[in-house]
Amino acid sequence: MGIYEEEYLFPVEHAGNVFGQLDANMKNIEKTLHVTLILRDDKLKMIGDEADCRRAKAVLDQLLLLSRRGNDITEQNVNYALSLSMKDRTSEMARLDGDVICHTVMGKPIKPKTVGQKDYVDAISKKMIVFGVGPAGTGKTYLAMAKAITAFKNNEVNRIILTRPAIEAGEKLGFLPGDLQSKVDPYLRPLYDALYEIMGAENFMKNMEKGLIEVAPLAYMRGRTLDNAFVVLDEAQNTTPAQMKMFLTRIGFGSKAIITGDLTQKDLPDGSRSGLDDALKILAAIEEIGVCKLTSADVVRHPLVQKIVNAYDEYEKKTGASAKKKKEGGKKENRRKTGFGRS
Repeated sequence: MGIYEEEYLFPVEHAGNVFGQLDANMKNIEKTLHVTLILRDDKLKMIGDEADCRRAKAVLDQLLLLSRRGNDITEQNVNYALSLSMKDRTSEMARLDGDVICHTVMGKPIKPKTVGQKDYVDAISKKMIVFGVGPAGTGKTYLAMAKAITAFKNNEVNRIILTRPAIEAGEKLGFLPGDLQSKVDPYLRPLYDALYEIMGAENFMKNMEKGLIEVAPLAYMRGRTLDNAFVVLDEAQNTTPAQMKMFLTRIGFGSKAIITGDLTQKDLPDGSRSGLDDALKILAAIEEIGVCKLTSADVVRHPLVQKIVNAYDEYEKKTGASAKKKKEGGKKENRRKTGFGRS
């Protein structure tokens, strides 16, 4: 197979942003796609297999488009463009730099960074109830909170209610001092953190004192009707079927509910069914309910998080297949010993 070469113009003013500090992004593209990139002034030469060079050009075109729109190109942008290039879907990145959901208190824009996140945000805009399911770091809760705050600021809802089951993550915390709110606060801390970043602590506290923003354990939802509210149920994999049914039947007129969870991180007692599992099966046919399944490709934390998620997925597939094979072997052995199954 012959070596393919291509040279084209690359705007100098965007080279530093696209190729990264010390050409880190360029080196990442070269290593992943097995090409050589040589930039001299405004001319970029690509050397390698023709298909790989085409992919590299598609990746650089999308990163250049993001840069021209005023974005700082991050390692996550590069890794995501590379992952899309493997499926010949790089052009889908153009969808990601559209509407900004809102800005953090520091002025940083919040917007979807992957196609999966874009579909999730669009579903929240269109549907009354949306399930966002996926691994850690895919932005399920953060994007839902951003949409909730935007709806609240635009007077689309009168209040925001954020809730999650108060269950320990695999360890017993024992007695917690203080009043009831102090006891449940540790379980709700991730929700507070996101609110502080988007709204600012002072603004959040002001609205919370007025009762316009409520952060509470799921148990507090029983017996209530939630009208004109934006409700986010986080860590839904830790609900029981009864709790999930209770929550879904609280939704009133003018309300929107987002249910987020990671089916691989259940903290329920062994043998217990997850309300999220049941709800996804029972409600799948209802058109007004949206279900968005995010994957490791949608992880937007440190790139190492994506590698960890993938490693655990691979391990669980292997151990699951091994356990199934062992179980089937045990059944055959039992049939052999008892005489059943003989012709």
